Amino acid sequence: MKENTLRKLESYGQSIWLDYIQRHLIESGGLQRLIDEDGLSGVTSNPSIFDKAIEGSDDYDEAIRTLVREGKSVKEIYQALTTEDVGRAADIFKPVYDRLQGRDGFVSIEVNPHLAHDVQGTNDAARRLWKILSRPNVFVKVPGTLEGVQCIRQLISEGININVTLLFGLPRYRMVADAYVSGLEDRAAKGLPIENIASVASFFLSRIDVLVDGMLEKSGDDDAKRLRGQIAVSSAKIAYQLYKKIFAGDRFLKLADRGAGTQRVLWASTSTKNPEYHDTKYVEALIGPDTINTLPMETLEAYRDHGDPASRLEDKLDEAYRNLEILAGLGIDIDKATQQLEDEGIEKFNKPYDSLMSNLEEKRNNICLAEAC
Repeated sequence: MKENTLRKLESYGQSIWLDYIQRHLIESGGLQRLIDEDGLSGVTSNPSIFDKAIEGSDDYDEAIRTLVREGKSVKEIYQALTTEDVGRAADIFKPVYDRLQGRDGFVSIEVNPHLAHDVQGTNDAARRLWKILSRPNVFVKVPGTLEGVQCIRQLISEGININVTLLFGLPRYRMVADAYVSGLEDRAAKGLPIENIASVASFFLSRIDVLVDGMLEKSGDDDAKRLRGQIAVSSAKIAYQLYKKIFAGDRFLKLADRGAGTQRVLWASTSTKNPEYHDTKYVEALIGPDTINTLPMETLEAYRDHGDPASRLEDKLDEAYRNLEILAGLGIDIDKATQQLEDEGIEKFNKPYDSLMSNLEEKRNNICLAEAC
């Protein structure tokens, strides 16, 4: 019998999470099978995923009808549907969390994407979700904007697990890692426990190549041709080196002595957008210890079918650094590009959130008309 390539990733220290959630997957036992058969150890969600789950199925119709009858607002309906799915998924992953002593087995839920530049709004939303879900193996997702960095420090200091989302650039990653460490220091200074606090930094990949490849195609330079499809992986490899340096430094080791865990890096946006690239491109190149790869269902199934597990995250590091140097020499400012991706990423979550809220409003109105509520 063929060895499951997804399960083999565990031997290289990498966790596989699913970038997808739907009520049917939970209720049918499909999520438990992915845990049992593929070694799945986490799930992430976002407004786009919930938009597809709720609008693309009838799984939620009866729950929506019940919530409307209870007089819930559209935002309350959205919150009830999403927190129920995340809570039930977290309960399924709790044995994984316990077995791995709190290092894995997490399910993530995102704050309203419209709060990306609102510090107080994000903090309040994160606290509310954390309180509603009330489970140790939940992550609240906060975008890695400049405002989000402030939130990360504050929320970590309050003992709330944070998944930092929408990270594209290396300078911002340094700020996010520093915010995590600072939050732990703030908490430790108050004499509060830090050993059960978790965080991940989600580095988005394929979108980097989509944007930068378009810039490179405008150049006829041979270096530009060679760099196509290389910048996302190169950036991720360098981010991992930063991770190792930060969390092996004296500042963090003082916290580690008190039981603190590192803020692991998570590879996100790992479905291949360019059909010319291999469908497991953003999995194969980035396998290494203390990392997470969060895969949409199609990429997970592709890797199970024809993945080639091997630790490659620290291969060709010199080339990774050189690629970014050559990119700069071609006049492409990677920091400016990643800021553009952050701005676009927020809008890409705002749109499905707004679409879902609009559709829920329509459903609510139709039910009220039919039932005279």
